[in-house]
Amino acid sequence: MLLRRLKNRWTEKNGYGEVLKLAFPLILSTGSWSLQHFIDRMFLTWYSPAAIAASLPAGMVNWTLVSLFVGMAAYVNTFVAQYYGAQRPERIGPAVWQGIWLSLLAAAIILPFYPLASWIFGIFGHAPEVQDLETVYFRILLIGAPFAVLSNAVSGFFSGLGRTWVVMWVNFFATGVNIVLDYLLIFGKFGFPELGMAGAAWATTIAVASSTGLFFFLMARRKFDAEYHTLKGWRFELPLFRRLVRYGLPSGLQFLLEIFAFTLFILIVGKIGMLELAASNIAFNINSLAFMPMYGFTIAVSTLVGQRLGENRPDQAERSAWSAFHMALGFFGLLGLAYFVIPGVFTWPFAFQADPANISPILELTAVLLRFVAFYCLFDAANMIFSGALKGAGDTRFVAAASVVSSWGFMLVPSLIGVYLFGAGIYWLWVFVTLYVMGLGVAFWWRFIKGRWKSMRVIETEGEEALKPATAFVQE
Repeated sequence: MLLRRLKNRWTEKNGYGEVLKLAFPLILSTGSWSLQHFIDRMFLTWYSPAAIAASLPAGMVNWTLVSLFVGMAAYVNTFVAQYYGAQRPERIGPAVWQGIWLSLLAAAIILPFYPLASWIFGIFGHAPEVQDLETVYFRILLIGAPFAVLSNAVSGFFSGLGRTWVVMWVNFFATGVNIVLDYLLIFGKFGFPELGMAGAAWATTIAVASSTGLFFFLMARRKFDAEYHTLKGWRFELPLFRRLVRYGLPSGLQFLLEIFAFTLFILIVGKIGMLELAASNIAFNINSLAFMPMYGFTIAVSTLVGQRLGENRPDQAERSAWSAFHMALGFFGLLGLAYFVIPGVFTWPFAFQADPANISPILELTAVLLRFVAFYCLFDAANMIFSGALKGAGDTRFVAAASVVSSWGFMLVPSLIGVYLFGAGIYWLWVFVTLYVMGLGVAFWWRFIKGRWKSMRVIETEGEEALKPATAFVQE
């Protein structure tokens, strides 16, 4: 009976098969991001303990600055999906272009932080050697930040249409560029200069710029312009831009405040000691090998929910979300068991070519921290799938509010109190991380089953005059 039910759920509309068909390229795509970061951190671990200790705080501060705009630009995916489901292809190109214009605004706001890098990392009292590396890494990543915003907007064209294989191949290309340049520029191989930390940052910046250019080149092809107005729709449309900001801003604020809280958490860990900071960096990096591929499921669920709601079929949107949740829960359950039983399988790459005297105590602590990950990753399944469904409908305000309350209330504030008032150690801080993920998963599940999202839409109706192309901010 169970096998028959699984078989039926696999073949039916919005069942396991259809969801996985859309999600699989995105899983491989976001998995390539995870592989890219993993190898980047592994190379830096081989290079020096100070380099791996500095990489995550600097990367998180950079991501904090860019996350607001990335979250807004990524919401182009939902607009494209709902326009596609509503059979209004001529509005897809203009929606993407509003995300492109957003990236120019992002550049004007983000780049002025470049001269403030030394002051930012001097606040938290890390070791001078770590501070210097954090500053170098942050400044170079900042140069590539506008490309990250632009890439999320343009890739939303392909993911929103369900053309997820394109997204996968472009991200594979960018990952290959990053890994090769990492090896050449960190260690100075084949005649390239040995840049260490700066080499890792330049590799990332060049890779994201190359993926952005490739996405735009593919989107601008004649057949897409003819059907979706990917070039014809280049004009800045104030009403459509406002709608993107209205629904995308909560998503961006969620990223900003959640990442900001997480960044402060990492900096608090650094206050305890470099060993604890390096072990936490490695544990989070290992966890990203699971989390980032599953983020592909989040994008897929947002796309399917958006397309089904554009067709006015909320029942099918709900079914696709539950299908994705079943598969994500199974994946995280198996991975959590592996984290708990055989943590050494995940930590051994960091010991390869690293100084045993330096790396052994770090990896011993990492193995313990992975057992926290083993527990909370089960709640990550609910977190990722149901938040994706809510965003695909347009319920971004709740997602933002729940994320901020959980990250600050369960993780950051208790960590600050614990370390600065009571001298809490690394294990107490990881208890707070676990509570944060648990709270988030429960909140999104509760909102999803309430069903309010089924009546939401982010796109305008065809009768809304204020958003017709003729009222574009720049006229023909």
